[in-house]
Amino acid sequence: MRRIVQAVLPASALAFAVLMGAMPGIAGDLGLPVVRYTLDNGLDVVLSPNTSSPTVAVAVVYNVGSKVEQKGRSGFAHLFEHMMFQGSENVPKGGHFQILASHGGDFNGSTGEDYTNYYQEIPAEMLPVVLWLESDRMRSLNVNKENFENQRSVVIEEKLQNYDNQPYVPSFIEINRLAYEGWWPYEHPVIGDMADLKNAKLEWVQAFFHTWYTPRNAVLCIAGNFDEAAARELVQQYFGDIPSPAAPPTFSPPAFEPKKKDKVKILYDPLAPLPAFHVAWNIPPMRSPEYYPLKLIAMALGDGESSRLYLKLVKEKQSVQEMSVDIDGRKEPDLFSVFMILTGQESADDVRDDLMKEVASIAKDGLPDAELTKVKNRIKFRYVANLDNNLSLAVMLGKYELLWGDASLINSEPDRFVAVTNEEIKAAAEKYLLEGRRTVLEVVPSQGGNP
Repeated sequence: MRRIVQAVLPASALAFAVLMGAMPGIAGDLGLPVVRYTLDNGLDVVLSPNTSSPTVAVAVVYNVGSKVEQKGRSGFAHLFEHMMFQGSENVPKGGHFQILASHGGDFNGSTGEDYTNYYQEIPAEMLPVVLWLESDRMRSLNVNKENFENQRSVVIEEKLQNYDNQPYVPSFIEINRLAYEGWWPYEHPVIGDMADLKNAKLEWVQAFFHTWYTPRNAVLCIAGNFDEAAARELVQQYFGDIPSPAAPPTFSPPAFEPKKKDKVKILYDPLAPLPAFHVAWNIPPMRSPEYYPLKLIAMALGDGESSRLYLKLVKEKQSVQEMSVDIDGRKEPDLFSVFMILTGQESADDVRDDLMKEVASIAKDGLPDAELTKVKNRIKFRYVANLDNNLSLAVMLGKYELLWGDASLINSEPDRFVAVTNEEIKAAAEKYLLEGRRTVLEVVPSQGGNP
């Protein structure tokens, strides 16, 4: 049994201290309590008690995302984001929603390439009920023909309404396909191929659930107002006797080979009112040494109204209407992504030239001291403020435990950004963000899918 306990500083107090400059470097441990242990059936448990609020959050993070899907059977991980609310042995269809909503709870699920997450925040006295609900669907989800057919139709409609009929959204799927072309885990979309879902058989979906949704393949996180000893008893009571079969297959894809020259494609979007473009660079995974300087570069380029590209392209030249610059944040090879919707004042080529001039400047000179300090302050405050909420804290604890094997790493993460030097900034930009390594997708407004 593993156990780590740290001194308690409520997240709200911590965020306030950072805001007021009382902790300018956030040196050392953030001090958030993190208790980690494993049940006999393999379920990893993370507890973070904090009596500063009247609520408690519960997140169950499963080590299953779209990256583990087989070709021809895509979309199953996302399908279960819906299926998990369709009832279990002791909970009727929709009962999870009804019970939590009737007590003022906040709840949802999310699916990504690397994991699937189910989470809720409720009044503290509701903790036993939530643990019972989560354990019942882990133990006995109703993966029957009726629920499967119903939720398959829901996902197909979701794809139609939220992806196919929204401007620019298809381009976000296409840029990933291009950037990871030939590398199945990330080149296919999380929502899946609708042909795969239409052709899916019930027994395939049932096998997917029994393979991946087991205690041995999950992390249970509780954050907020609860007593540790009482929570341990509840976790054992509800989850301790759930059978856990053999561990799922190990994720071992072929090595990803990044491109060695620019790749450019045009996508005609009949719903787009203005031209746009994506630029993406393949970079190392999240939390690799290079991730930290690259994240700071992304913030310097495009985070907020004082960022370089916002000042130049939105305010000064008025050539860009909307923009985002960020790192996707993946466990496997990641993407540094830029997306811009243009105003038409300048061509896409001219705007990309401005982007590349800023990247080249950072590769050559790094960031001025004041700018480097600014982006470090922005990221560390945003990081700590995110922990101020029990729900986001529970989710983050689960993510760090699942993907990097230790939830307590959240306490030292800000220091990884604070420690970044300008030499590391320049080296990261030079190695990963120059021309010849880009995936560029032009989004061109059109009628009928043609120019």
